Amino acid sequence: MSRVVAYLVRFAVILFGYVVASLAASAFLNILFLASLGTMPQHGEPMAAASLYVSIPFVALFVAYFALLPACIVILIAEILGRRDWLFYALAGAVVAGVFLGMVDHAGDTTFAVRETSAIMAVIGGGMVGGIFYWLAAGRLAGSWWQGEPGFDNDGRTG
Repeated sequence: MSRVVAYLVRFAVILFGYVVASLAASAFLNILFLASLGTMPQHGEPMAAASLYVSIPFVALFVAYFALLPACIVILIAEILGRRDWLFYALAGAVVAGVFLGMVDHAGDTTFAVRETSAIMAVIGGGMVGGIFYWLAAGRLAGSWWQGEPGFDNDGRTG
């Protein structure tokens, strides 16, 4: 029974990490967009900073939706292999963003197609930021339920 609880706790941590990663990638993309327009929240109008409180969670919904399938595959691989280094998650975030860009490019939907180099680099950078924040929230303990870490005995009980 304790092994099931360990799985559920790890799933909750993974879900929390995914939410944190989506919010971080969204914040990165929002700040890049504002900077490309020449507006920064600390130098601009107070409404520019206040708009980030709404736009970051809103864009995070789209980030989380479009990155779900490739991110689940990467998270599963990281959990099975027990990868805990930040570089793996940063590069995995870039791969997830690249898979997203490839999917929307081959889908034939011109609404989401990204063809400008600066926009492609921004999306890949957002994926890297999301990967690093996933590592901060959940990736540092990847595979701990799988490999019998100190603090867990072989049946998964703490002790």
